[in-house]
Amino acid sequence: MDQYRLRSFNGASPAEIQDAMERAEVVFFDRSTVELPSEPDLQFMREGLPRELQVKNISYHPESDSIPRFEAAPKIKNRIEQILRTHGQRVEQFLRGSCPDFVPGWTLGTTSFRSIEEQGRKLKVRSSNEIVHIDAGAYGATNGSRILRFFVNIHPTRDRVWGTKGSFHALMGRHRELWDAAKGGHSRVSIDKGPLDKLYSGLIGAVGKVYPLARVIDSSPYDRSMRRIHNFMKENLEFRDSHANYQEIHFPPLSAWMVFTDGISHSVLTGQHALVTTVLVPLANCRTPELTPYHVLAQSAA
Repeated sequence: MDQYRLRSFNGASPAEIQDAMERAEVVFFDRSTVELPSEPDLQFMREGLPRELQVKNISYHPESDSIPRFEAAPKIKNRIEQILRTHGQRVEQFLRGSCPDFVPGWTLGTTSFRSIEEQGRKLKVRSSNEIVHIDAGAYGATNGSRILRFFVNIHPTRDRVWGTKGSFHALMGRHRELWDAAKGGHSRVSIDKGPLDKLYSGLIGAVGKVYPLARVIDSSPYDRSMRRIHNFMKENLEFRDSHANYQEIHFPPLSAWMVFTDGISHSVLTGQHALVTTVLVPLANCRTPELTPYHVLAQSAA
């Protein structure tokens, strides 16, 4: 099995980091560049949460300053909320310095704690992180914005292991069937909103001013195309079983990495205890727009 060659970006310039991300590289830091929770807080996250709470992906939402749908004793809920809020703020501060061109108009998303072992979760195919895929439709509709995720492996002794079959750009060049999936039975890929989509998104936007979480039901032609590609990669057995251009990526304990997860295929083969912060970066902020999934799909939409 080939292994992806990680190179450390500790000390790299913003231009080096941003360009690498747009080339669908994994920007890796052998030691997290973001201050981690204190050791007592890390121990609490790894071992102190009640067993019934360790089966959940615990996500702090900055727009509501809360962890929705999380039932726990107030002392436990307040502590994990504070830990995730603080970590998200530290990641935000780091990204502002390391990726300044990505900042204008960005949307700060969730900071999550992935508490359980990824291997063998026995989830439905579309929900399984163990199958190589690209991310699509973060928080409902991206409309072409890039999905930036900053990860930290907070397991003290075990690697977090990913699999990849390459970048979105390369996959679309190699696999005609992904284009067929993106088209959804039509002659071209649809990426731009028509009148009905604009009306629907306007209504969701109005509701979202009162209920921020309502945005997760928004949609767009671009995001639906990306979702069809995501689903095909997970459901098509021939594609899943192919090991062409497949590599594994090993992230050591207490290392960190960030990547546009809509731009590189990935799966989580093994790993427990990780922090993940998500940011949506406007398409207009990209330095090499021809490499973005939106512009790749626009080749068929033109």
